[in-house]
Amino acid sequence: MDPKERFLPLFFDYALIFIGASIQAIALRLFLVPAKLASGGVTGISQLINYYTHWPIGLMVLIGNIPLFLIGWRFLGGSRFALRTAFAVIVYSIFVDLIPRLRNFPAQGLTDDIFLNSLYGAVVSGVGYGLVYRARGTSGGSDVLARILNHYRNVPMTQSYLMVDSAVILAAGYVFGWKQALYAIITLYVSGIVSETVLEGPGMVRTALIITSRPEAVAQRVLVDMERGMTILPGKGAYTGAERPVLYCVVSRSEVSQLKAILQEVDPQAFMVIGQAHEAVGEGFQPLSK
Repeated sequence: MDPKERFLPLFFDYALIFIGASIQAIALRLFLVPAKLASGGVTGISQLINYYTHWPIGLMVLIGNIPLFLIGWRFLGGSRFALRTAFAVIVYSIFVDLIPRLRNFPAQGLTDDIFLNSLYGAVVSGVGYGLVYRARGTSGGSDVLARILNHYRNVPMTQSYLMVDSAVILAAGYVFGWKQALYAIITLYVSGIVSETVLEGPGMVRTALIITSRPEAVAQRVLVDMERGMTILPGKGAYTGAERPVLYCVVSRSEVSQLKAILQEVDPQAFMVIGQAHEAVGEGFQPLSK
């Protein structure tokens, strides 16, 4: 393989990690710290310690990530994980302590409205997390534990965040107040959703299972009118014992109404179930390759 072909993907991955970690630091300093909203994980613990000691948050984040870094080395890919995560943590830690030193930086934040700080802090930090994940890295801290739960236990990233960060949020309730803790939970949840959206794309797709007496006619209309593939599966009615072919296809959300219209025209007595799929890759949807 051409060295350039190997280098460019790696370069773009590290560029994404740099941008994502920087965005996370901006969200923390611009929205979360001024509103006393604990972000969870090592960063949240560092915020609590900083509240009493005024020790630099970024430095404490760097130190606190060392044991989690070793855990991630063991479970998330060895040296490949180590390099990407170390880079993300270092960039994040530096920017967290560097941003407040910038000239004209609004140390008190853009607004004193806790709801706006919670909402925008969640969205901006979620974008940062998502970019780091797209580059196959983590942001250290609770991200490491969340990725382990996601990888080995198939726990969605949103739930993983809630599980590993709940203790920190509860501790923040004692320090910053329960109002801030409640808003911090909202921030945590929304940022997880945003990060998943950035990582995996915004759109859910729809799956359709159709039982019809005219399977060939329905399939032909879908193939021609919608240019979507369709699979005919063998089926058997449990009550009648009759053979009943089942049609299966995957469509976008906007195509559901067109599919219903075709079914109404070809076989008004047909039975259809519309389901929701998390992602579709392959012909007609996202390419399988990265």
